[in-house]
Amino acid sequence: MFKKILIANRGEIALRIIRTCKEMGIKTVAIYSTADKDSLHVKFADEAVCIGKPASADSYLNIPHIMAAVEITNADAIHPGYGFLAENAKFAQICSDHNIKFIGPTPHMINMMGDKVTAKETMIKAGVPVVPGVEGLLEDVAHAKKSAAEVGYPVILKATAGGGGKGMRVVWSEHEIEKAFDTAKAEAAASFKNDGIYMEKFVEEPRHIEIQIAGDQFGNVCHLSERDCSIQRRHQKLVEESPSPFMTPELREKMGAAAIKAASAINYESVGTIEFLVDKNRNFYFMEMNTRIQVEHCVTEEVINHDLIKEQIKIAAGDKISGRNYYPEMHAIECRINAEDPYNDFRPSPGRITTLHTPGGHGVRVDSHVYAGYVIPPYYDSMIAKLIAVAQTRSEAIDTMSRALSEYVIEGVKTTIPFHLQLMQNEDFRSGNFTTKFLESFKMQ
Repeated sequence: MFKKILIANRGEIALRIIRTCKEMGIKTVAIYSTADKDSLHVKFADEAVCIGKPASADSYLNIPHIMAAVEITNADAIHPGYGFLAENAKFAQICSDHNIKFIGPTPHMINMMGDKVTAKETMIKAGVPVVPGVEGLLEDVAHAKKSAAEVGYPVILKATAGGGGKGMRVVWSEHEIEKAFDTAKAEAAASFKNDGIYMEKFVEEPRHIEIQIAGDQFGNVCHLSERDCSIQRRHQKLVEESPSPFMTPELREKMGAAAIKAASAINYESVGTIEFLVDKNRNFYFMEMNTRIQVEHCVTEEVINHDLIKEQIKIAAGDKISGRNYYPEMHAIECRINAEDPYNDFRPSPGRITTLHTPGGHGVRVDSHVYAGYVIPPYYDSMIAKLIAVAQTRSEAIDTMSRALSEYVIEGVKTTIPFHLQLMQNEDFRSGNFTTKFLESFKMQ
């Protein structure tokens, strides 16, 4: 087992990893930018190293600075968390070259699944259902028009190196395609330094359902059931839950088997997630694989009573997994609490938290790195907390979440708490009647 892990991340996920490491008797190193010097992950780690100025490029994405922090602290492993360098094959390779264990999959596995076109081709060979589309990247507008005519409108253009909705455009007719192609390509280049675009059939009225998987270095792979992430705004998840209210036992078995087949196709090791689109007839299609721990891993932890960070560290250390599949024993819902103004088009709201009261009680979990007096910096993702409610049934979990949200007090900045409170009372949400388009018609009161 590792003696000291450097956490190449910030905020709540860094604190989350520190907590598990403490329970496992592993020393921790926090890295931080000058904007994060007062963050709780810095205070709770055994050691902390400032690695640069606030901009991510100068700090959390600065590989030489991170590796220097590893060297001066004698850490023997790096946990990348999510975001930043978590799915960066170059970073994973540099760790390997310096005999530092990257707590995640190998660079080859990251490359295989990080490029969306390559991942789709791999899934087709493995027999995993994929969204109908065109093979390879689109060469130009003419190729895009020809391909859309073959696939049939509506189609969706996607960045091959993409994520988070960047470089993505839905096209409903031929006269829209030139503008959509140009803007998607430009956005992909700006966001990922890779302007490759591919095309798929646009699945209407879909659910976004993902399967949590784990694989070890001995070829064992299992699934840990599903999460429904359909409540999204501009492809950014706001609410996640497990089990999905749309799921049936038969569909769970089929999707679980497909996820295992997908992970086995690349001999995957570590925890990861296979993401699927599921249409209204419960046909499912591979969308992408996340080769990292996800924001919403807490939902799965609560319904199967299993520490996924601990599992990830143990796999990286060479332990075998049990190989058995896990199924939800409870119902959990997670609300992402962002420093955003839901009454003003979710505009970011950085600043000082003047008052903070976090909810508690049976069935409530809060993962956060903020406190009263903490200044939310404007440089990073606006998520400041994850509120998780767990109960025997979905209805009870919603009621617990509503109660917890009503107790949650954050003053000094705007947050998404009012949005979540209204969502929990929405009849369509409560009945499980929603798709990824749900928030397009949802209005704040």
